[in-house]
Amino acid sequence: MIDYSFPLYRPPAEANSIIIQATYGCSYNSCTFCSMYKSKKFEIRKIEDVFAEIDALALDNPNATRVFLADGDALFLETEYLTKLLHYLNQVFAKLRRVSVYATAQNLLEKSDHDLALLKEHKLNLLYYGIETGNEALLRKINKGVSATELITSLNKASKAGIKISATVILGIGGEKHTLEHIKDTANIVNQTSINYLSTLQLGLEDNVKERFVKAFENFKALDDHQVLDEQIRFLEHLDPDNKVIFRSNHASNALHLAGTLPRDKRRLIKELQEALEIGEKALIPKVFRGF
Repeated sequence: MIDYSFPLYRPPAEANSIIIQATYGCSYNSCTFCSMYKSKKFEIRKIEDVFAEIDALALDNPNATRVFLADGDALFLETEYLTKLLHYLNQVFAKLRRVSVYATAQNLLEKSDHDLALLKEHKLNLLYYGIETGNEALLRKINKGVSATELITSLNKASKAGIKISATVILGIGGEKHTLEHIKDTANIVNQTSINYLSTLQLGLEDNVKERFVKAFENFKALDDHQVLDEQIRFLEHLDPDNKVIFRSNHASNALHLAGTLPRDKRRLIKELQEALEIGEKALIPKVFRGF
């Protein structure tokens, strides 16, 4: 039995993965919209303790093929630490195919091209990365800590190393006042990078972060479901990726679930959104079944 430090988060796609907490909390933990690690102090764990947990997990899961490194941004760890950890994972799990991790732009910018290539060699081959927005003013309002240029640079560094990227965008994060620039500039981030997976979420604010988030805006007015769907239509219209991008809008926060591949399914996805707007409330997932 592993004594995890809670709360513990992992991407939906990692439901069947071995979860290893190499760190506790998030090294940045200052984004105003995020409540995930507000109750935890960031801590780097002793690698010997992590090894011991890997050994324990391997007893029940010797044929595991996927590992997710938690908590919030384990890519913050020094490359030497990460390579030792990845090497040990590869030794213990003989059938290991993929190691994934949450990552920030700051994490990637601090790593050299050589560092990232080395981590890829050790099977760190998928990053979960929150773009949230590509608009400079909104990035400052949500205290993301990086610029749009740095988002693009960091994403392209990962792609250059051959590491796949699953990126998220938050619909409605600019409210009514900033919806146009949010969508246009965020699509521009995607169009200038080579991400592999793209998901859209709807803005949801927990009580412990709502006041701070709204304070950064002047008269913030949240989008309703229909406005969010309209924003998503415009987002898709602006998207023009050079590479194939697996697109999903099936997070628990979404009013309408969508799935497709860009650019191939762009028109079909837009049509589904337009039809949902025409049908109205009956086409949407009831709010009682949604969360963030």
